[in-house]
Amino acid sequence: MIYTATTDGVTVSVRVQFVPRNDDAIRAHKWLWTYHITIANASSRAVQLKTRHWRITDALGRVQTVDGEGVVGETPRIAPGDSYSYASGCPLDTDSGTMGGHYMCVTDEGEWLAIQVPLFSLDATLSKRTLN
Repeated sequence: MIYTATTDGVTVSVRVQFVPRNDDAIRAHKWLWTYHITIANASSRAVQLKTRHWRITDALGRVQTVDGEGVVGETPRIAPGDSYSYASGCPLDTDSGTMGGHYMCVTDEGEWLAIQVPLFSLDATLSKRTLN
């Protein structure tokens, strides 16, 4: 499944994959997902991704927020008609949860934009699928 959100002509698409773990990791309640994000700029102006904000919720309702500069060590500038892709991961102590947030981007003219990252589900393939 691909999750998408569009803000001011910038579309963020997310594809999630559960990473199977060995029995010891499962018994220790450690779960891991990778996510692949593409940011496509269909607007008429360039944007540079400056910061990220994540809200991660596990199956027990525990919330963790993550704020930081750029993504995977980069602050990409995305010209009109271009896109930028990266991959990262998210560990949880439960076998399901959700993740979403936003990127703060700045245009060449100095205007700041909060670009929405769609809320996406983290579900282990071994668990009963639940809507988080």
